[in-house]
Amino acid sequence: MTQATPETRALDRLLVVDDQEADIQELTSKLGDLGFEIVSAKNWQAVERTLQNSRPDLILLSLNVAGVDGFDLCRRIQERGDWSDIPIIFVSAVDDHDLLVRALEGGGVDYISKPLRIPELLARLRTQLMLKTALNHARRLAQDKDELLGVISHYLQNHLAGLNMSAQGLLNRAQHIEDSKLRLMAENIRASTMKMRAFVRTFLANSAAEHGLAIKLETVNLRDAVSRAVAHYEDAAKQKEVSFRVKEEAESLAALADPMALDQVLDNLVSNALKFSPPGKDVFVSLRAHTGYVECLVRDQGSGFTEEDKPRMFNRYARLSARPTADEPSTGLGLSIARKLMREMNGELSCESIAGAGATFIVRLPAANAGS
Repeated sequence: MTQATPETRALDRLLVVDDQEADIQELTSKLGDLGFEIVSAKNWQAVERTLQNSRPDLILLSLNVAGVDGFDLCRRIQERGDWSDIPIIFVSAVDDHDLLVRALEGGGVDYISKPLRIPELLARLRTQLMLKTALNHARRLAQDKDELLGVISHYLQNHLAGLNMSAQGLLNRAQHIEDSKLRLMAENIRASTMKMRAFVRTFLANSAAEHGLAIKLETVNLRDAVSRAVAHYEDAAKQKEVSFRVKEEAESLAALADPMALDQVLDNLVSNALKFSPPGKDVFVSLRAHTGYVECLVRDQGSGFTEEDKPRMFNRYARLSARPTADEPSTGLGLSIARKLMREMNGELSCESIAGAGATFIVRLPAANAGS
């Protein structure tokens, strides 16, 4: 009997899908001697039962199984989310380049023609199993990282919120004390905690966007969404002596969007416009309707962006030439997140700007009645 080699992990489970008993027996005998556990199925029903009861590490799939096209069977397996990561190697008696291409395009990781040469098959099995092991390890590391970041971020947010409240209380008391240094120290503490909290919130939002969001499109009123964003920053605008100028150029402003995602996009753009506007200037918000889509334009009177800024404007942590005019927090993540959210909603986010003449960000979403 052939001994299992050190390179082969014992008890890797292989599912052989074939309606030829002789082929199943050959693979069971030869691969079993090499340390693999072999299970077999001769039709789709048997494949389903096997996958539900004993998930294999890899599937060897014949192109024809009891009258079922192997490509169709592969598609059925991969349509199930909990099975889609199982690597599938196609096995066929036909050595045909077109079939090879079709197999790889159809979700297979490899294509082997009969008669099977066990050394070659073993090498390909090892390669795919090692890749699968590496991928699973990478996924576990990513999950561990996300869990750790979540715990750290939650911990930071709680303590930063408490620190911010204490700093605000100290600042309120300092107003009644003739000690300018104490007031300055309290204000510095409060400003620093606000920046750190903004970074943590934005970092978490970016992490969520990276891993995909559960976007649910529904009819939303763009006018209402803009009103919420503007109202949220009214007090900050008054303190900075900046005015919001909202103009509606259409009666119907119904869009297809995810309400929470849209609120986050508009909140970011209105916040940025306020940050980069010098005191005494205006922020203009225009709402428009076109055939098939609606738009919101947010324009500031700040320093705008240079030509060097534009190619990296929507990159993560991009450091651009424009700076907040009152030392407001800016992480370099907001625009990256906003564009991701817009793409998830089948929309667009773009910017028009000339250095020294402000910037206009354009939110474009499908109209709710576009398909009617």
